Amino acid sequence: MNTTTKRKRNTSHMGHNVAKLRSFLGVKQESLAQDLKLTQQQVSQIEQQEKIDEETLIVIAEYLNIPVDLLKNFDEDAVIYNINHYNVHDNTFSDSSTAQVFNPIEKIVELYERLLESEKNNLNKK
Repeated sequence: MNTTTKRKRNTSHMGHNVAKLRSFLGVKQESLAQDLKLTQQQVSQIEQQEKIDEETLIVIAEYLNIPVDLLKNFDEDAVIYNINHYNVHDNTFSDSSTAQVFNPIEKIVELYERLLESEKNNLNKK
């Protein structure tokens, strides 16, 4: 009998999550570094760490205006699954047992719009 199993990731690489979400939101390492009073190299090092201390995660999450849990547990495969199985026409999921309450793309767009507004405000202050 020939069986195959999928390897399930039970740990999340927090640094990669920071990099992915930062990138999705259109934030450059340099911008994040400047606002957090770090160097770009320090941000790069943070994004290479599998585990990031809670204080740093909180500061990054606040800057990106996202929940800390999203940085800790972001699962790109789950997001892609939900995007592929979300029926936009009638606002239902094809498989409700794995459905999330929110549409991740809408959340990313909302966060990106907030970031743009924040950047505009920062430019106006200067």
